[in-house]
Amino acid sequence: MAERSALRRAAWRALGAMPEGLQLRVNPSKYGFAPGDRPPPPVAPATPVRLYVGAVNSAGQGFAWARAAERLPGVGAVDLQHRGEGGFGFPSDYSVPTTVFVRSEAWQRAHFRAVSRSFTHVIAESVWPLFTSRFDDDVEREVDAMRDAGVRVAILAHGSDIRLPNRHALIDEWSPFREGVWDATPTLQRQADAKHAILERLDVPVFVSTPDLLGDWPAATVLPLVVDTDRWRVDAEPLEREVPVVVHAPSRAVVKGTDAIRPVMHALAERGVVDYREFSGIPSAEMPARIADADIVLEQFRIGTYSVAAVEAMAAGRVVVGHVHEQVREYVRSAYGRELPVVQATPDTLEEVLLDLIARPDHARSIAAAGADFVRSVHDGRTSAQVLRPFLLG
Repeated sequence: MAERSALRRAAWRALGAMPEGLQLRVNPSKYGFAPGDRPPPPVAPATPVRLYVGAVNSAGQGFAWARAAERLPGVGAVDLQHRGEGGFGFPSDYSVPTTVFVRSEAWQRAHFRAVSRSFTHVIAESVWPLFTSRFDDDVEREVDAMRDAGVRVAILAHGSDIRLPNRHALIDEWSPFREGVWDATPTLQRQADAKHAILERLDVPVFVSTPDLLGDWPAATVLPLVVDTDRWRVDAEPLEREVPVVVHAPSRAVVKGTDAIRPVMHALAERGVVDYREFSGIPSAEMPARIADADIVLEQFRIGTYSVAAVEAMAAGRVVVGHVHEQVREYVRSAYGRELPVVQATPDTLEEVLLDLIARPDHARSIAAAGADFVRSVHDGRTSAQVLRPFLLG
């Protein structure tokens, strides 16, 4: 028995020393992917400035920012998204299965060679490793390696990556990070603390996707969210029917405050005041039609910002209601010279706010029109391109 065990261990050691391609043929279950799942490395555009964005593509924003960057002269861009099973089907220029992204050392070596030799700029999302096993999941090592290769690097944070739960819990009574609301809070705190420590050691530009995150990293630059306004445009005005359709589509219910608003909405629906529709997990391609059929869209009620979902709903000319911190509204005034056309409400004021909107449909429609105009001005990619200009062309 002991001799067989020793032989088995020796066999596994020998297998582990084999090249990845041979191991995949001998023991494919070790990796969870087949040789054919590994895509060829990304190809850089034939432009003087070549930007690589990855690898999260949260809500399709990596792809959208890449297109915004291409508004600048001489800039081409490629975004990367690693994809697991399921997902929302957001567009991306270059995608790779998550199992390959995480486990294939051969693919990551080729990936790093392609990026470090062919691209001039990289925006790494969410303080997550872009080259995983190539640098032992060490963000600092891979940033140093890219800079040594002459690549200019920036970090882009989306939200929970650098949002400090302990700070947020102090400033917002509706925070999901208050005691007893979300059992993931201790883990999120540890992760945010670790990423703050990494950013403090890295001397790179930091972008954030929403203004509220300036409270967590004041030295950051806000890179506005981007949506395709043509894709979301709706000709029909809201609140033309007798019973308005109110939609809530939480990507993560605990963050959006779904539990806090659901009793209010169910009560209004039972009284026949609204037609309340709540859904999640809808593929990206189906969302424009869902939002187009709404009159009012309920965004989020715990974080205090406005997200991609709010921008999309405003682009569709729907009335958007949500909880937005005054700091965010003041940033919008200062940076863009406009008021943010998201109707303010918290779970305890939501019923009153909705009844007022329904009672004054012309007023509500004017807010919806202001929202569509705001998105065309701030979130169609032109403003984001100018924010990226110093990093890419400076």
